[in-house]
Amino acid sequence: MSKKAPKPRTRVGKFELGKTIGEGSFAKVKLARNVDSRDHVAIKILDRNHLKKEISAMKLINHPNVVKIFEVMASKTKIYIVLELVNGGELFDKIATNGKLKEDEARSYFHQLINAVDYCHSRGVYHRDLKPENLLLDSNGVLKVSDFGLSTYAQQEDELLRTACGTPNYVAPEVLKDRGYVGSASDIWSCGVILFVLMAGYLPFDEPNHVALFRRISRADFSFPSWFAPKLKKLLKRILDPNPLTRIKIEELLEDEWFKKGYKPASFTEEEDVNVDDVAAAFNDSKDNLVTERKEKPVSMNAFELISRSQSFNLNSLFEKQTGVVKRETHFTSQHPANEIMSKIEEAAKPLGFNVHKRDYKMKLQGDKSGRKGHLSVATEVFEVAPSLHMVELRKTGGDTLEFHKACEHILILELLSFYKNFSSGLQDIVWHADEEK
Repeated sequence: MSKKAPKPRTRVGKFELGKTIGEGSFAKVKLARNVDSRDHVAIKILDRNHLKKEISAMKLINHPNVVKIFEVMASKTKIYIVLELVNGGELFDKIATNGKLKEDEARSYFHQLINAVDYCHSRGVYHRDLKPENLLLDSNGVLKVSDFGLSTYAQQEDELLRTACGTPNYVAPEVLKDRGYVGSASDIWSCGVILFVLMAGYLPFDEPNHVALFRRISRADFSFPSWFAPKLKKLLKRILDPNPLTRIKIEELLEDEWFKKGYKPASFTEEEDVNVDDVAAAFNDSKDNLVTERKEKPVSMNAFELISRSQSFNLNSLFEKQTGVVKRETHFTSQHPANEIMSKIEEAAKPLGFNVHKRDYKMKLQGDKSGRKGHLSVATEVFEVAPSLHMVELRKTGGDTLEFHKACEHILILELLSFYKNFSSGLQDIVWHADEEK
């Protein structure tokens, strides 16, 4: 049975898109790689007619506890936001796996959350959908606030917001009443619910239907578990105050006795000039700055090219002299996806002392040790013969060319034979042999 043809990769500008790592009502987040620097990032893709506010808000933020935005691009129908890749998972996953956290650990995450929220508020940015699912952890366990999809920007703190949004269990009472609310106060309420979840392992407000849930939230009707310390209870009562006018503010929270234990303000260097030209360009009507999505796949090989590379029909001997049993190039065929073939070649080459440089479906293998005629280098390219069949060409582009052709340095040829033998052994599981189909 023939294998399904691999899906070609999608390129947007200098970024190659990979798998989807997040998806919401208005956006999709994909893993991506900068083909020039090889760095991995996350790219958030939105419909072009989605609110411009999210991008403007994120571009203003530069804080160690907030997911950083690097670049903004636009096509005719989509907006691409290039983000810092945070690969430690969601804080929600940590709670779902381990249950409630220890007090000091929960307090540390809460410190980082408040640092991020305080900074955002100082820039006039209000998240409005704070919850553990939107709190990511990097590889060092540092908390990063993400997903400003429901954020908004207000010029003045007392400017009332009127869009009811957010996840019901974490939403402040005044947001549910739809009478206008202050973004900073509603974010503080959500932070309080998050702190409760970190310490308890469950939600303070949870009902099977929205009517009952909203009723409990509006009255701040919840109870503390037995293991909550008195100082923590006192703080949570001030945060989960249903009256936004008397609810604790961040400057007061920073002086709270429970909160202050082990607290360290965020230390970072702030960028003085944030360039927002790319944001403006993404939303103007000019076509000059638009990027295009294009599907990347290996170069197709036609029948003549395939025959010319076949050992049975190889015409090279008519045009150039090749002495000895080792030729300048070798080929093999594979039914594996092109991306998998490239990865396998890289895995096989590195232990042999080669530096690997990849671009699209071409690869250069550069030996790190100099031979008698310099460094051995091998060019590799994957060609698409058919949707489920690829031919891989390995061609020597540097090193002992004279020794290859005249076979006068026997030991060097043996070394190269060993290279091909070792190389092939590392590729056994991706090389296709015709007799396997018999």
